[in-house]
Amino acid sequence: MEITANSEDGSLILIKQGAEARVFESTFVGRRCVVKERFSKKYRHPSLDSKITLKRLNAEARCMTKARRLGVSTPVLYAVDPVQHTLTFEYVEGPSVKDIFLEFGLHGIMEEQLEDIALQIGNAIAKLHDGGLIHGDLTTSNMLIRSGKNQLVLIDFGLSFTSTLPEDKAVDLYVLERALLSLHSSCGNVMDRILSAYRKSSKQWSSTLNKLAQVRQRGRKRTMVG
Repeated sequence: MEITANSEDGSLILIKQGAEARVFESTFVGRRCVVKERFSKKYRHPSLDSKITLKRLNAEARCMTKARRLGVSTPVLYAVDPVQHTLTFEYVEGPSVKDIFLEFGLHGIMEEQLEDIALQIGNAIAKLHDGGLIHGDLTTSNMLIRSGKNQLVLIDFGLSFTSTLPEDKAVDLYVLERALLSLHSSCGNVMDRILSAYRKSSKQWSSTLNKLAQVRQRGRKRTMVG
């Protein structure tokens, strides 16, 4: 894919590159958009690589679409290109939860805003889990607050999968908890607030939170051994 410096004509500007994909800003029928390209892995046989990449591309598109059906706000998916291995979706205007929480760490917590964000996070995860969807990468980088609406938007469903197992749901929550402890310890008991909202919103919270306690215990043991 050719990368140029101008997005006004539909060309691509690189925003981010990870281990599995590149993310670009562009335009789609006159609207600002994001293009996510899953690139090939040279160590795999070309035909196998293409099949794996396409499978993961389609899985991400399905999971994002399912999340919206479950009532969770995600970017609107505009297009799937199975040849270029790209997803094109809405560009969401607004800061990440990561940036908001880091700002709290620098300049002090705005209690009302923190409580509102924690409530939205807990509610969104509960909807995913009750619908049998695991996000797989719940970090504050993958959560945006839509400008003007103060609405939580979950992004990056590249590691998402369907599951009804309490263990998978618990690990999803544990990933978020570790991310919060690592980056946002200055925000205090934000995970407790998220779990409180999750408990109120989820019909299956009991089995999940019981498993979360076990996952935490295993995590502590690994830390002690390490």
